[in-house]
Amino acid sequence: MGRFILRRFLSIIPTIFIIISLGFFIVRAAPGGPFDMERAVPPAIMRNLLAKYHLDEPLYKQYFRFIGGVLRGDLGPSYRMVDFNVNELIALSLPNSLLLGFSAMGVAITLGISAGVVSALRQNSIADYATMSVAVTGISVPNFVIGPVLMLVFAMWLRWVPTSGWIDRQGPKALILPIITLSLGAFAYIARITRASMLETLRSDYIRTARVKGLSMRVILFKHVLKGALLPVVSYIGPAFAGMITGAVTVERIFNLPGMGTHMIRAATNRDYTLIMGCVIVYSLLLIFMNFVVDIIYGFLDPRITYK
Repeated sequence: MGRFILRRFLSIIPTIFIIISLGFFIVRAAPGGPFDMERAVPPAIMRNLLAKYHLDEPLYKQYFRFIGGVLRGDLGPSYRMVDFNVNELIALSLPNSLLLGFSAMGVAITLGISAGVVSALRQNSIADYATMSVAVTGISVPNFVIGPVLMLVFAMWLRWVPTSGWIDRQGPKALILPIITLSLGAFAYIARITRASMLETLRSDYIRTARVKGLSMRVILFKHVLKGALLPVVSYIGPAFAGMITGAVTVERIFNLPGMGTHMIRAATNRDYTLIMGCVIVYSLLLIFMNFVVDIIYGFLDPRITYK
């Protein structure tokens, strides 16, 4: 296992290098530039701006300059938010996005597994039908529809929670609607996967043997059933977190949250090359790290798995 973890960790390095390289050239290939505005900029000023940010250099020189900055931990200045560099903008917004993302992921995993277990143990009951109905809704309806509907009902009609804002001004209530919106899709998939896996595990031979031996249902459930039934759920966590991170861009915009999603949209609109690349690098590192953690957890849950 130790050798696998080391090799898996080392494989992250070329993956990140490929992502940065592709992202750099794709962003530069898009039409427009960071200084293309509605009003034409005088040629002399444009030349000075391009020279200041080294955008007048050949593309390969800009690429190696950017790679050198990344290796030093310097993502460069923001072309449009001149009072900040990219490191400062990410440092201000990343903790907010992480709080939202991991909170939503925790809610989705906890409620999804619980709902899946209840549905499997009470198959074809009212609880089963109700849980799976909510799951189908979460899968079918995108978060950019769920968010405004929740805002309309609970913030504007019932006035239980604020419509937007962050916890520094609105308190913890500001996180309720964004977390529900962001976690509903992952909750739905986890509940369905857990239910299907639980039903399959409960019908397996070794569970029948455990029942014949007289073990209580509690022992069978927590010691034997859940450990095997959670393997598909663990496999799904990596892609689920990826979807949650990309979905957070929309959710942060809907609820006006000071996260990286706001910077990502603003940077894409303004062609702020360095800020776009900074967001891409951070998002990529988060996704790769989560997949790395999932691989390790998967190995610990199933001792039959060996890594060569």
